Amino acid sequence: MPVYEFECECGNIIEDLVKMGTRELECPKCHKMAKKIISECSFQLKGGGWYADGYASKKS
Repeated sequence: MPVYEFECECGNIIEDLVKMGTRELECPKCHKMAKKIISECSFQLKGGGWYADGYASKKS
């Protein structure tokens, strides 16, 4: 189960480990339903990559 972020009307942002299909979560502060938001991803591709580093198939 992945970690998702939810934002409530009161401005509270909640991170929780929930099933992928979860769209709303109860806010622990105001007990209203918080909606799932898209958060920034920390995954980055840097450098030349596997193809440029020689892992591609060699021409004969």
